[in-house]
Amino acid sequence: MEHDNRDHFTKQYNTLLKRLKLRGMQPKTIESYSHGVCRAAAHFDYRIDDLNKDQLTDYFAQILDDLSWSTLKCDLYGLKFYYAYVLDKPWPGAELTKAPKVSRLPDIVTVEQMQHIVDATRVLSYRVFFFVLYSMGLRLGEGLQLRVGDIDADRMRVHVRDAKGNRDRLVPLPAQTLAVLREFWKVHRNPVLMFPNRQKGLGGASGATTHMDRGGVQQALRQVTMQIGLKKELRRIACAIPMQPI
Repeated sequence: MEHDNRDHFTKQYNTLLKRLKLRGMQPKTIESYSHGVCRAAAHFDYRIDDLNKDQLTDYFAQILDDLSWSTLKCDLYGLKFYYAYVLDKPWPGAELTKAPKVSRLPDIVTVEQMQHIVDATRVLSYRVFFFVLYSMGLRLGEGLQLRVGDIDADRMRVHVRDAKGNRDRLVPLPAQTLAVLREFWKVHRNPVLMFPNRQKGLGGASGATTHMDRGGVQQALRQVTMQIGLKKELRRIACAIPMQPI
């Protein structure tokens, strides 16, 4: 019986992935929603097509014992999508959860602190990347996806694609940042990507078809901030104030 349940769920799960893609969801959202559905499936022995409100109440209460509200929200939205677009059924857990309102001030990195981060970063691609993010106020994902063609030197602006809310936006390009990007491109000469991956070293960067690894960038930033004794939790490193050349 369990084998039959798993086979049935696998078919439904494959349909879920296709419909998430067809609804225009971003890869990160697809990953979050699908992981949430898989987590619920494992909990309910792969029988999630006819859950009721009591079952969902117990399940989400258990999630909060071990995981965060943000994880619960992703799992909730994933299951809602599954019911709406895979099962074509009404969601049985209407108004079931309500996350507490929390207001937090972001950690602000000063120009001096960011200069320390850049100076302490020994790997050139990471050093340039941190500088570019900070000088233009980009999110990590936005910076990673920058393409050579997005740099508009004539109008001194950058076309940021698929930003928050799946919207494109134009960001002012400081002259110093343009100079840094030009020098950095001469090092790797990838015709498409501004920050190609480093898996094959400098020699393979020109032919890379994927950008730098997100996890590698985050790990490098953690190591550098620990090294210089910066205790702030950096979710976004942004400021419009020019820094010294790197």
